[in-house]
Amino acid sequence: MAYAIDPELAAAVHMLPEVDLTDLSAVRALMADHVREAEVDETGVTVTERATTRADGTDLTLRVYRPDDAAPAAILAVHGGGFVIGSIDADHGRNVRLARQTGAVVVAVGYRLAPETPFPGGLEDCYAGLEWLAANAVELGVDPDRIAVNGHSAGGGLCAALALLARDRGGPRIRFQFLGVPEVDDRLETRSARHFVDTPVWDRRRAEISWDCYLGPGRRGGPDVSPYAAPARAEDLTGLPPAYVSAMEFDPLRDEAVAYAVRLMDAGVPVELHVFSGTFHGSVLVEHAQQAQRELEEEVVVLRRALGL
Repeated sequence: MAYAIDPELAAAVHMLPEVDLTDLSAVRALMADHVREAEVDETGVTVTERATTRADGTDLTLRVYRPDDAAPAAILAVHGGGFVIGSIDADHGRNVRLARQTGAVVVAVGYRLAPETPFPGGLEDCYAGLEWLAANAVELGVDPDRIAVNGHSAGGGLCAALALLARDRGGPRIRFQFLGVPEVDDRLETRSARHFVDTPVWDRRRAEISWDCYLGPGRRGGPDVSPYAAPARAEDLTGLPPAYVSAMEFDPLRDEAVAYAVRLMDAGVPVELHVFSGTFHGSVLVEHAQQAQRELEEEVVVLRRALGL
């Protein structure tokens, strides 16, 4: 299928990494190679490794990014990767930039990946990270009422689920949820999910593999999927934190992101929704492109405003 992708982005598609989810070991090794080769300028940001203990007694890795002259606000950063790839190492440069440009303390969560750890393991890791952040807010110089969650793709879906979980458990207060191209609906019944079968970086087949790994074989689209796994299934969205939701025009996740934003608005939640024209899932990786720059700059503006920075 032909897509009217922004010319600047289209010219760079061939340079983007191939995400082959049929061979997770290979794609994870390729990503690890890219991480080792990357050089990140940490000027103006102090990075420390921390940990908290899961319910089973194992350690959950956290990475804290504290900018010089940090404001008393924090962002819990949840990486993307379809629930099956990605890491805090892969997102290191992004989190340095986020801390430097927002002025907030950023805490990244090294949650466990599927299929080795299916739902709810990764989500519970993220929730443990949120609890750690709230419990250590004073030590971090953070106002516990000024904590945002931030994620893209599967990370956006996990952040949406975190907001539901914190509300329902009476957990730490989340001031704002930034849901970038969120993966929130395992049913894959929207028009974009059905028709975008050959879009760059992410397509329907990859989405199917992602959900099958996260939920377990044979559960995707079934009647018993938890709304904490797929937040689009939640019946009650009232009382959730204000949100920003982004979607890319040629992304199988586009329509589920838009639908979730509209449902949040219908539930009385303040929402800002932005569909970026001519884009695809992961087009922000083409950092020199104007549309990618707009997306990166808007993320900083939105988070600073939401946290009162």
